[in-house]
Amino acid sequence: MTPVSQESASDRPPWREVRTDLMELTKARLSGLVVLTAGFGYAVAVKGTGSFSWATFLHCVVGTILAACGAAVFNQLMEVEADAKMARTAHRPLPKESIPRAAAFIGGWLLSAFGLIHLAMKTTVSASVVAGMTLLLYLFVYTPMKRVSSFNTVVGAVSGALPPLIGWAAGGGDLLSTGAAFLFALLFFWQLPHFAAINWMYRDQYRAGGFAMWSNDDESGRKTARIATACSVFVVLAALVFALTPVMRSWFALPGLVLGGVMLGLSLRFLRLARRRDARDLFLYTLLYLPLAMAAAYLAWK
Repeated sequence: MTPVSQESASDRPPWREVRTDLMELTKARLSGLVVLTAGFGYAVAVKGTGSFSWATFLHCVVGTILAACGAAVFNQLMEVEADAKMARTAHRPLPKESIPRAAAFIGGWLLSAFGLIHLAMKTTVSASVVAGMTLLLYLFVYTPMKRVSSFNTVVGAVSGALPPLIGWAAGGGDLLSTGAAFLFALLFFWQLPHFAAINWMYRDQYRAGGFAMWSNDDESGRKTARIATACSVFVVLAALVFALTPVMRSWFALPGLVLGGVMLGLSLRFLRLARRRDARDLFLYTLLYLPLAMAAAYLAWK
């Protein structure tokens, strides 16, 4: 690092450093995605009923983001030693000790508790229950499983597929309905190619951190690409199947086929060429796929 860059870092305002640390500690981008999917769940739950309430929607957002941030804090507390060994996470505030672990522990409890209580009091009890199930699965099943079994990615996809059901429940949706099944399937199948690409791109770091991931022993990339390809097929099939159900207009099959087909094509290219840039292209496309799929689903929702 040059003297100029060192001086720039030292001249950075303290409040900006604190803000950066807090955003890292709460995984602000991931928590934002959780809120986005919960908001989508609420929007489709009330579509067509005329019962959309901005107050309920905002309470759903507030409760969800508090719970998501709390989960992120506890996840980093549980993985602080592993994070310190990986270049992509060593800059987080707990490994670099810019935030005390005790303060993070208290903050995590407060965020999680207030999030669940807020959802129960301001939306519905069932929304709070789904959020609580998400926290329990994410922290007490998925996080410890990351050290012992590569099946952790599937379990993580289950916990990642629950947030839209928080919004669905907050909007009065039936958790045992076809609509709830669609929301779960959309997020579940989307996550698998998404995380397969990440697994392979950062396999060396995951090994260094002691995590058991799909790609740890897959230097060629073929195994990971086959998983991504198979899961992309399910992304396409899920869209086609739900286009035939009463909750969705049949034309949803077209954007579902096109959007999922692009993901499948990128997965097949990754399988054929097995280059890091192919995995990266697949990863970046998954970030585009989700909002486009949600937008199409909202428009097609009956």
